[in-house]
Amino acid sequence: MNLQAIREKKARFVIGLMSGTSCDGVDAVLVRIKGTGPGLAMKFIAHKTLPYEPELRNRLLAEQMSSKEVCLLNFELGERLADAALAMLDAADENEVEVDFIAAHGHTVGHYPPSPASAHYGTLQIGEAAVIAQRTKKIVVSDFRVRDMAAGGQGAPLVPYADWLLFRRDERTTVCLNIGGIANITVVTPDFKDILAFDTGPGNIIIDGTVRILSRGTRSYDENGEAARRGKVIPEFLEYLLSDSYFDKEPPKSTGREHFGVNAYLRDALASRKDHSYEDMVATVTQATVQSIVDAYKRYVEPKYDVSHIVVGGGGAMNSTVMLKLQEALPNIKIYISDRIGISHNAREAVAFAILGNETICGTPANVPQATGASEAVVLGKITPA
Repeated sequence: MNLQAIREKKARFVIGLMSGTSCDGVDAVLVRIKGTGPGLAMKFIAHKTLPYEPELRNRLLAEQMSSKEVCLLNFELGERLADAALAMLDAADENEVEVDFIAAHGHTVGHYPPSPASAHYGTLQIGEAAVIAQRTKKIVVSDFRVRDMAAGGQGAPLVPYADWLLFRRDERTTVCLNIGGIANITVVTPDFKDILAFDTGPGNIIIDGTVRILSRGTRSYDENGEAARRGKVIPEFLEYLLSDSYFDKEPPKSTGREHFGVNAYLRDALASRKDHSYEDMVATVTQATVQSIVDAYKRYVEPKYDVSHIVVGGGGAMNSTVMLKLQEALPNIKIYISDRIGISHNAREAVAFAILGNETICGTPANVPQATGASEAVVLGKITPA
């Protein structure tokens, strides 16, 4: 089917693929999308996560990659993304629908947004779209971030456009909080022009990194926040973690593993605190994640918006200690995970890129300039033929 025929369909069936900064695996969704722009409507059909094995995860988490490794991982991840897409094609068969195209974010290996400190900038997502197209025989939309960056934006966050379509209400303002490797906030207002969105800072990245280092690789995350719950926060360590200059930057702003990864932010600090228990260290980095989110909310959101609900997605939504601490810090706001309203916490970003892919196919701009800093609204993504 050609692009024009897909555009003219009343409903399009789309596979969305996402590999996030936590490097856990590929999240894949199958959705039905009607329309484009403000009138777009989405129905969630299926979701599956294909986890990465430890060897691949460790390669993705490497502090440095050679050009050869980037080339090899680009095609290897293309195969993994294709595997996930094929699983969703099976789900489509079970639901007796035909998939029109695939939207694949890929995996970010470098993100260096425009900055007054440097004349150079760039972003790179790997997971070769040609491999996905070859194996699935479907059109693939990919490489969403570069057009926004070319227009002077940060290339992130891109999820706010989808958040507004999915979560807006005429009668209230809602905050969408995604706690993946990096945490980000979208303030979903009734009017699109009033949206605020930005990365608050580290999400799971410093919790998972601490667990991996202190357990010598035997654990990869703090399951349900149990270690953090048992531990006590180390005040001077918390002060160090929250002293990073990123937290004082005004939105629009975005960040990534390059800034808050283990090597850049955490390793020396952990090495100098060997006299503290594992639980106390995990409790402290967990508190840093929560406090950076809360501080960003109180500094940039609370003074300007009347918010009654926060909807949480990402892996951090399953950390009960994080969720409890958020609710304690913001007692007058209803905080709940997105599963309650029909979107799995692990699927939100994959759904968002399915929506962004739909807008690419339809020729509809889908960045949010006030969130990314871009000079104008632009059509995102590149299209690989089936």
